[in-house]
Amino acid sequence: MFGSICKSSKIILIRQISSIPSQYFWKLRNLCCPLYASNVLKRKLFLRSNINNIGSCTSLTLSDSYCTAIVINYNNNTIYTKSYITNTTTATTRTSSTDHHHHHCALTAMSQKRFFHDGNIFNYSMQEQSFECVTPTSPNGSGVCDVPVKKYYRKAAHRRIFVNRSLHLENIKFYGFDMDYTLAEYKSPQYEQLGFDLVKERLVSMGYPKEIMQFEYDPSFPIRGLWFDTLYGNLLKVDAYGNILVCVHGFEFLKHSQVYELYPNKFLKLDESRVYVLNTLFNLPETYLLACLVDFFTNSSEYTEDRTGVKAGELFMSFNSIFQDVRRAVDWVHIQGDLKKRTVENLDYYVKKDPRLPMVLARIRESGAKVFLLTNSDYNFSNKIMTYIFDFPHGAKPDEPHRDWKTYFDVIVVDARKPLFFGEGTILRQVDTETGALKIGTHMGPLQPGQVYSGGSCEVFTNFINAKGKDVLYIGDHIFGDILKSKKIRGWRTFLVVPELVQELHVWTDKCQFFAELQQLDCQLGEMYKNLDSSNKEKPDISKLRASIRDVTHKMDMAYGMMGSLFRSGSRQTFFSSQVVRYADLYAATFLNFIYYPFSYMFRAPAMLLPHESTVAHEQRYQIEAPMIQRARPTKADSTTASGSHVATDNGAQVVKEVEKEVETTTDEKTVTVPHTRPSTPRTVTHTHDEDYSEEESDPNNKSDGENADDANGKEARKTPK
Repeated sequence: MFGSICKSSKIILIRQISSIPSQYFWKLRNLCCPLYASNVLKRKLFLRSNINNIGSCTSLTLSDSYCTAIVINYNNNTIYTKSYITNTTTATTRTSSTDHHHHHCALTAMSQKRFFHDGNIFNYSMQEQSFECVTPTSPNGSGVCDVPVKKYYRKAAHRRIFVNRSLHLENIKFYGFDMDYTLAEYKSPQYEQLGFDLVKERLVSMGYPKEIMQFEYDPSFPIRGLWFDTLYGNLLKVDAYGNILVCVHGFEFLKHSQVYELYPNKFLKLDESRVYVLNTLFNLPETYLLACLVDFFTNSSEYTEDRTGVKAGELFMSFNSIFQDVRRAVDWVHIQGDLKKRTVENLDYYVKKDPRLPMVLARIRESGAKVFLLTNSDYNFSNKIMTYIFDFPHGAKPDEPHRDWKTYFDVIVVDARKPLFFGEGTILRQVDTETGALKIGTHMGPLQPGQVYSGGSCEVFTNFINAKGKDVLYIGDHIFGDILKSKKIRGWRTFLVVPELVQELHVWTDKCQFFAELQQLDCQLGEMYKNLDSSNKEKPDISKLRASIRDVTHKMDMAYGMMGSLFRSGSRQTFFSSQVVRYADLYAATFLNFIYYPFSYMFRAPAMLLPHESTVAHEQRYQIEAPMIQRARPTKADSTTASGSHVATDNGAQVVKEVEKEVETTTDEKTVTVPHTRPSTPRTVTHTHDEDYSEEESDPNNKSDGENADDANGKEARKTPK
């Protein structure tokens, strides 16, 4: 029902034409004015065009806030806006000419794709159903927008690629791909169910009770990134530092006091001898099976629970031994068992096909870059999977004939054994594509297109393809095997595939009322302390607010699943989230989103704000007595202009004197014998980390001078490696 939201300008796009269902009334209220809780009125809001009655809201709750409703008439391709401001007695249309920004939002028929709001000019894309802020012009004619301009993304969220570190695609000469869960996406929950059932069968053959065959896989329970504590048998959801956010023993979610008994300070250090991180999508059935087994043995009448395991007479089974058995069973199923056999016997049931796949790979190569496949799977399995996902009647384009999957890659490496590949590696051998057998000896020559190679190491591989670390963008789903090691050891640029992102984004947008409620509760908490300082002895009663915050946080978590979001628990980011931020330059639900970007695109990371930046408005002005000298060196022109804001009264004068000393050379300075008495203020850009320049682009001799120097960045044509 709702399109893109401009929260800073309080814009709401209503797509429903005939009517707006009552269940969305509260959404409008929370999106318009989430920070106000007083003087709330109920009003009827009528949205009308010059042509007909678009729709009527019969119980819309507004509060002391200005809001704008935007209605799209698809039949006539027109945009209508109406502004409302509410107070304790009335709700009226805001048309005062004294308030120039809001005056432009009166009910007016706008052009098909452009409208003006709060000092900003927006383009609206009917196809993308999203807003884009174009170059703004201030209503006062100054040419500079009086309102901060927010970056608007024209692509729908599920089509976007998200950025942790800026990356310029023009500088990428090699695109590397994993196969499992990257090129080949396995269907969920069918594939997890298959793995779950096969591991159960293996455990029974190892001597486990036949009753465990009654376990049924529940996809709402497991998520990636959990820690399994092999000492106490608990699944832990932790933050970046090991602080425990959620603790589950079997199917029992432990209470606050129970967690403290096991983990002092609710903290656990990441110790590989005790903790196993369940990072991959292949770990999902394993995660759920561990919970099933712990629940089974701790609640079975035949066993007595001990702190670190279970007893049955003279038999003691530790949680660590259960974990080791599950690990061995999982490895057996993947390497020697029937998982691959059952998969290729029913490819249509377990593996997704997407006609965009050959198109994306072909466009990458057309851009001048090279493409390689680097997978841990063996050749026979890889060949069957890849043949299936490239099995279309056409090639890269609808008018091109079908071609073999190997023609889409410049280099193909199977049996890579990542993450060992990024370290010492193994012997590099050539694969006989007719039989799947490995040829004897170590391959010493160049890597030829159309051929398949097995094993090897990253050092040998990059030498053969003549690639430097940042020339390579590697795309995979495994945060450790694909992303972390390739980033830390070899310096490759990284793209993490997170299929769960589709659901994460859905909850983030569809359940936005929970986030608005948390904002409201946070503001109410601040109001209770607003007029208090260190002289007050009375304590405000915040128990109800804390209970409300816990309740809303729980509802948020449950909207994602039993273990909550993959990336957060309430307002705290998870360990998995911190790993994504740290090691993945880019991430998305699928790499196929590349199809929506040109291969000259500059992915620029958003600013990562600290609390003192995100909670302090730029509009605030104040004068301070700074405890330390100002480090900024104002120019001579700055020293003659009274800014009146953020000025250290005493130290600022000293800085101005220092600048004048630098600008105007004295006689004494001409007689000094040391090379430099002080550093000079840099006159050009000093930081390079978020622009991802090539060496040529970073050369000052290749840039123009003056205000448009940045225009020269990123314009150099790609140099294809020889």
